[in-house]
Amino acid sequence: MDAFPKIEITADQRQIFEQADRFAREQLHPLQERMDNEEWWPADLMKKIAGVGLTGITAPEKWGGADLDLFTSSLVAQAFGKWNPAVALSWGASENLCMNNILRNASEELKDRYLPGLINGSLMGALALTEPGAGSDALSGMRTTARREGDHYILNGTKIFITNGPIADVILVYAKTTPEQGAKGISAFVVEKGFPGFSVAQKLVKMGWRGSQTGELVFNDCRVPAANLVGTENAGVSIVMSGLNLERAYFATIAVGMAERALDLSLDYARTRRQFGKAIGEFQMIQAKLADMYVGLESIRSFVYRAVAAANDLETGGGGRGEIHKLTAAALLHAGKTCMQILDDAVQIHGGSGLMWEMEINRLYRAGKLLEIGGGTNEVRRIIISGELLKA
Repeated sequence: MDAFPKIEITADQRQIFEQADRFAREQLHPLQERMDNEEWWPADLMKKIAGVGLTGITAPEKWGGADLDLFTSSLVAQAFGKWNPAVALSWGASENLCMNNILRNASEELKDRYLPGLINGSLMGALALTEPGAGSDALSGMRTTARREGDHYILNGTKIFITNGPIADVILVYAKTTPEQGAKGISAFVVEKGFPGFSVAQKLVKMGWRGSQTGELVFNDCRVPAANLVGTENAGVSIVMSGLNLERAYFATIAVGMAERALDLSLDYARTRRQFGKAIGEFQMIQAKLADMYVGLESIRSFVYRAVAAANDLETGGGGRGEIHKLTAAALLHAGKTCMQILDDAVQIHGGSGLMWEMEINRLYRAGKLLEIGGGTNEVRRIIISGELLKA
């Protein structure tokens, strides 16, 4: 991998980013308050996003996609993250974790069946990996099983903290088909919400990203057609690891958008809030915070763009090892930590108003913590980075 990759935003990518930014500012930002107050997801939102061509970005045109790259899709995630992080998270779970994983790994039959709906917004997607007893230890600690019976697999188990779980129509589910092989015995399946034995146990209430629906899913002798196996049996670990590398790079771009918004809000507040007879932006301690926020934002932007560019052409089944594994973990580690520091400074600048639930900076702050937990915690990211560094 080139240690100094050349990262250029093309004219087409810039145009799509500006389109996404404008759409998010005009259509998604006004939804923030109600989504946060009510844990509400607008039922027709994915169709609206699809209607302006901001779904299926990495998919070929034959399924209704734009046939563009991961970098372009990540720029859309950044724009959505700036104006409505909850939408960015749910859209990204459907667009990247579900649709793009099916695109990269599933049979043509499954692609034909599910991609058009995921792209036109008639279907919402999700990915189900985490379990109540297996978060950071998602692979070896997995307890959900899939047993072959004729033309079906029978799935049993529980998944927790699943983004879009309560509203998903199509879910990419990981289960152990050969439990005695540990992580090497995992397979991936496409499960529809109407399959017998599938249910949503509960919708979870969160402190942040409210409106992005999160749930606990139960598979109780859930019958899944054998044709819905993604890839081959016991080959799910390569799909998981490749997908995690893409997810980390992708998720980090949402942090860039959130940090941008936090800085903008803080600049506006510093210009207008007056104390001791002058705008607080005239005080050097506030100026120092704003300067540090800007430096942090630009550092994560550069690092994250490098990681996404490196992941852009990740081969099917690739990832989970080597330079890309280290780089994407490092990008999200840095993005999450730095964005949280930016958000902390932003709340400090806002003072007492920053503590108020209804304030936008408060919503951003509450959402920020997931950046240090989702897609592998900061601790797991450090283990990945150091493990790759120490390899001979």
